[in-house]
Amino acid sequence: MVEFTNDFKVVKEKIEHPDTNVSQEFQIFGCELAESLHDLSHKSLYIKLAKELPRNLLLQALQFVADYPNARSKGKLFMFKLKQLQSQHE
Repeated sequence: MVEFTNDFKVVKEKIEHPDTNVSQEFQIFGCELAESLHDLSHKSLYIKLAKELPRNLLLQALQFVADYPNARSKGKLFMFKLKQLQSQHE
């Protein structure tokens, strides 16, 4: 199971004392997505997705990736599943 920062105190602490220029909750979520997918080079993409897409779609795609621990490119697998989920919900 993938762990995320759902604790309000932790999110508030990250916003008040950021490591970087992260000031919004969706930015924190996007950074956590990038870290969990081991794809920090595309951090801005995940922040954009966290801002624009429903959280449940992102979490479903992330859970799909978690089921494949030996995937060569977790970012590509995540985007594949996210695109599938978006087409189902339209």
